[in-house]
Amino acid sequence: MGTEQSSIMKAFNLKDRDQLHAEIARMFYSAGLPFNLARNPYFASSYTFAANHNIAGYLPPGYNMLRTTLLRRERANIDRLLQPIRGTWREKGVSIVSDGWSDSQRRPLINFMAVNESGPMFLKAVDCSGETKDKYFIANLMKEVINEVGPQNVVQVITDNAPNCKAAGQLIEAQFPYILWTPCVVHTLNLALKNICAARNIERNEVTYLECSWISDVAGDVMMIRNFITNHFMRLAMYNEFVTLKLLSVAETRFASTIFMLKRIKLIKRGLQAMVISDKWSCYKEDDIGKARFVKEKVLDDVWWDSIDYILSFTGSIYDMVRACDTDKPCLHLIYDMWDSIIEKVKMAI
Repeated sequence: MGTEQSSIMKAFNLKDRDQLHAEIARMFYSAGLPFNLARNPYFASSYTFAANHNIAGYLPPGYNMLRTTLLRRERANIDRLLQPIRGTWREKGVSIVSDGWSDSQRRPLINFMAVNESGPMFLKAVDCSGETKDKYFIANLMKEVINEVGPQNVVQVITDNAPNCKAAGQLIEAQFPYILWTPCVVHTLNLALKNICAARNIERNEVTYLECSWISDVAGDVMMIRNFITNHFMRLAMYNEFVTLKLLSVAETRFASTIFMLKRIKLIKRGLQAMVISDKWSCYKEDDIGKARFVKEKVLDDVWWDSIDYILSFTGSIYDMVRACDTDKPCLHLIYDMWDSIIEKVKMAI
């Protein structure tokens, strides 16, 4: 029996397979690689290729080769794969989409993409460190990209509604009369939600502030409840006993996420109420007893919940349009239909 088992192990190279598994696992563990890397098709195909081809004395590429020769070769390969998309630009036209962001090193970047019905294609990202991002600087970057793509292929440039981007778009329209500047629909709607959910108390916004400042108060209450629960392990443990859904954090610059947060807290209303009337909550003896009392009062206040329902009723159509437009697929034809009805829906809800 032992000889037979040894023959099977030898035939299937089980010992070598186990050793290779161990080597691969150590690579993951020692470098802190995410386990999702094992689902990458190129991870599996690289080992399959090595197993099926007897490459004597092969060593994997080193640090310098990966960051130089192989990187340039792969970039050329990607350019070749993207050529069919480029080939549709002359026939179908293309939109240049630009947006600003910061990378992990906090460098201010402006990225550019070319988009048409064949799919989006990343063009480049420009490091703007030390630069003044005025209309002339942004317009010059746009001109470079337009010339790279081919002015005859460009239908429009799309940016957010920041004053410098709008002014840059006007400069582009002046130089290229057949190219339009189009404001980003999602950013436009986000600004509308900003003026509703976080109205500023300034002179030219006085009427809106008087009408909508209570919404900021309700959103602040929800954020306070979320932070109070999640910032302490004991309170979070109590929450997890009564509610299965997680409390969501909110991006400060994305006001649609405020609406999403209100939607989430409405979903977990019953669980929150069960939590604050439980014996565990009543016996809570931490140093934030005042805040715990505030949370309980709000969660059990029917008028407060009615306010949340009212906010969701008249912002729902705006939120739905943000969700519909936040996609890579062409949706301009849908926007016009939705835009005609969105105002009426808000008025009816109010």
